[in-house]
Amino acid sequence: MRSQDYGRDVLAGRPRRPEVPTVTAEPGMVVEDPVSGFCGAVVRFEQGNVVLEDRHGRHRLFPLTPAGFLLDGRPVTLIRPAAAPPPARSGNRSASGSVRVAGVRARTARDSRLWVEGIHDAELVERVWGHDLRVEGVVVEPLHGIDELAERVAGFGPGPARRLGVLVDHLIEGSKEERIVGSFNNPHVLVTGHPYVDIWQAVRPAAVGIAAWPRVPRGTPWKEGICAALGWGEPADGWRRVLAGVRDFRDLETPLLGAVERLIDFVTDSGHGQ
Repeated sequence: MRSQDYGRDVLAGRPRRPEVPTVTAEPGMVVEDPVSGFCGAVVRFEQGNVVLEDRHGRHRLFPLTPAGFLLDGRPVTLIRPAAAPPPARSGNRSASGSVRVAGVRARTARDSRLWVEGIHDAELVERVWGHDLRVEGVVVEPLHGIDELAERVAGFGPGPARRLGVLVDHLIEGSKEERIVGSFNNPHVLVTGHPYVDIWQAVRPAAVGIAAWPRVPRGTPWKEGICAALGWGEPADGWRRVLAGVRDFRDLETPLLGAVERLIDFVTDSGHGQ
């Protein structure tokens, strides 16, 4: 018996949505993030993310999501190369991974500023991004805490040619820091941060020769607790160990890298009077 003829497939004439190709993100490949419009070359990979470098040498971190990039104007899904070796440490790269500008003098300081919470934060940012900051003319200033951040920002007087970026420790949901940051709504101020209790914790444990950062009991000052658990002496001694272990961006955790890169991009944005 011949099966009943139900006629032609009603879906057969509909155009199919084109498949998004999967492309291996080789170093140097130029792609665009369609959301932000940031266009740059693949530099490195960080825990499921790709770092792009634009023509100004600026870096941004993007997740490797399906159909997340444009290659030659067409959507693609980028994947990390199989068994990609880490990039070699090269004399023509700065500690942040950007192209080192040889023989350049530090640019005259901009009116814009990058604020960090303390001296240790400032020293770590200088260790990794110091070359970039001098090329761009960005001054980093420690705040010694953010409890009076609103007053400090008002006194700074941010504007189109006087932008302000603020790096905050322990910026997590429900924290005091989140409440303080949430009070800002100024297009010339960007406040961002990382989730770690202290900037020390944004350094990868392997960089300082430990398996993991110890847990500090509630009520114990964090730096003192860390130094006691690791036998590092006083916090000043511990910080010297931490800073000495940081050679470049690969010794830092991804949330800190992304936060600092965003702030540098923000305060050096040439489209806002800089």
